[in-house]
Amino acid sequence: MRRAGGIAAMALGTEQKGVLRGVVPAAIFCALFLAVGYVVVPPPEIPTAEGPGARIAFALECDVFVFLCLVAAVGLVGNLRFFSPQDIQGSAVGNPSDRIKVPLAFLQNTLEQCVLAVGAHLALAAVLRTPEMRLIPPLVALFVIGRAAFWIGYRQSGIGRAFGFATTFYPTVFAYGLAVVLLIVR
Repeated sequence: MRRAGGIAAMALGTEQKGVLRGVVPAAIFCALFLAVGYVVVPPPEIPTAEGPGARIAFALECDVFVFLCLVAAVGLVGNLRFFSPQDIQGSAVGNPSDRIKVPLAFLQNTLEQCVLAVGAHLALAAVLRTPEMRLIPPLVALFVIGRAAFWIGYRQSGIGRAFGFATTFYPTVFAYGLAVVLLIVR
């Protein structure tokens, strides 16, 4: 560790540099995807008179695809457990086999990301105006793309997971940030 201007700085290792090479393009991809999506996606037909409840319902309709990512992860783990004598009893009975460790980790991360993303989408739906709700479908699409990329890269390393993780997580952080800003300024 070296000191740089009074702040401790640590040299990044090869794996950390590789992760950065995955998250930086993901951040750029997400920003461009959201910008293009916002322009291309037509405003949803939500009756303005119905207020935030109708916007929240729209967000939940879109979030079916977020939850389907979780359903797929649960199904994968359940299927692997069914065909594995070592794993069929569940995690409470013994350690998972090598075959199921990655799917279990993917399931856990997908559950965490799903809870965060749906919360962000609902918070946004509560504060966005109806025409601005066109932001929700691109956020959901990025979640699905991110989960697929995360799964594909998971077995490789942190470098392999970086793009998928960032593509899932950064839009959620953006959504929370936007919701907070709109809560303050509106």
